[in-house]
Parts: sequence; structure tokens; C-alpha cells
Amino acid sequence: MNLTLGFSTCPNDTFIFDAMVHNKVDTEGLNFSLIMADVEELNREAFNNSIDITKISYHAFAYISKNYKILDAGSALGNNNGPLLISKTKIYSDEISNLKIAIPGKYTTANLLLSIAYPKTRCKKEYVFSDIEEAVYNNEVDAGLIIHENRFTYQERGFKKIIDLGEFWENKTKLPIPLGGIAVNRNLSENIQQKINRVLQHSIEFAYKNPNESLKFIKQYAQEIDDNVMLKHIDLYVNKFSIDLGTEGKNAIKKLYSIAENLKLIPKQSEDIFI
Repeated sequence: MNLTLGFSTCPNDTFIFDAMVHNKVDTEGLNFSLIMADVEELNREAFNNSIDITKISYHAFAYISKNYKILDAGSALGNNNGPLLISKTKIYSDEISNLKIAIPGKYTTANLLLSIAYPKTRCKKEYVFSDIEEAVYNNEVDAGLIIHENRFTYQERGFKKIIDLGEFWENKTKLPIPLGGIAVNRNLSENIQQKINRVLQHSIEFAYKNPNESLKFIKQYAQEIDDNVMLKHIDLYVNKFSIDLGTEGKNAIKKLYSIAENLKLIPKQSEDIFI
């Protein structure tokens, strides 16, 4: 069976998907046609209901849950790995609502967390995540909401942290930060959904047991990222929740949606969002 599969070029995604897309584990008869793109591009692809399996921001998932479910495997949750709001000069938290802020996409979870923390913030401009620091440096915006590997290098480039939205979330909820997950189309049978989940779990377990096996694939798409930063990126975003959300992971996602619903930031979700 051939399925369309979307994930980003970020090291955590290439790390977890390498074995399943290169037949290093038993794919149980499944074949995958790859769509590799920035997560906000993948979010918008899922809005069209045109992809079978895709990496998705948990913010974006709230708008497609009638067509997709969340796999137990493949999620990016955890602690101390949330988005950071940065600037060139010292800015205080009570000034945030009046700032012009570069965001990595309207439907990213980073933007949702910013909206939860500062609901009155309205002046936002969308950028590809890798262009945000440059926008701040060139004074196109007052501040930038950074994700991915930029959190490891922003200080070296002279930027200052205004707030860590991961710390904000963890202090507020005492739960891990639900950033992104893997969505599977509801049109696929439950048997196929479970098969996809198993194959992905085996792919992640293979990557952990054979860390050098995925390096070629990771570096192919992370050529501009220092090796040390690349490994830090994987360590930060791939963890026990990537293999299985478990009760704690699912509770974190439900909490995100509950808070966002109460603030009228997303549509109300059904209980039936997990496979």
C-alpha cells in the first residue's frame, strides 16, 4: 500500500523517519511517497485533506481533527524545549502585547503558546522560521518567536531572550510542552492506522539503537547546522513521548486544547482525537 507521508527537514524528523522510509525496518507492506517541507507548509497541506500521514503542529491539528487523528508515535513533546521570544534590545514582558513580532507561521504551536501567554498581542508577521532572526536584526520587527535549532545559537548572535514560552507553559500546567505530532487520515482503516503507528515506533527504536545509521539522511537536509547543534536538536525533541505519548502526553495535548478553547483561540475539539 502506497501512502503519502509529510515531515520536515529538521533533524528530529529525519532522525525518527529514516528507518521507515529507507526500509531499515519492516514496513509491513507499506510504501511511502515523501513530502518534505517546513512544518507550516505541511500544516497547510493537511488543511486540504490531501495527505495520508503528516507531521503537524498541535495548533494546526485543532483545525483538521475532523479529518485526522494523532498517532501515539512521533510526537515532539517534552520539557525545556519550547519556543523563545527574542529581541535585539532588552524588552520587558509588560511590553510584549504592543510589539511587532515575527512568528514562524500562524498555525504553529509556537504562535498558539504566544497567544495563550499574551492574548492581546495582535501585530504579528509570518516568516519562515529560519528567517526570523534576520528580520529582528534588520529591524523589520521588534521581536521574533524562534523555534528549532535557533534556540541553541541566538545568544551567539547577540539576541536577548524576552520570555521562554516553554517555561511559561510548564509553570502554568506542570505538563510537558506539546509542540507537534504525527497525524493520520481518518479515511484510512483502523488497521492501517495502527500499522503506521507500529512501523514508526520501530523506526524510532531503530534510530536509537543505531544512531549512526540515520546520520547521512539527517545531514543531507541539515547541511548548514553544526553537528553539535544537530545532535542537541535531536536530544531535545526526540524522547519517550516520541515513542509513545502515554497518558501524560495525551493529557498535555488535551490541556493545550482546553486552555485555547476557553480563550476562543481554536475550535472546540471532540474527545476522539487519538488513534
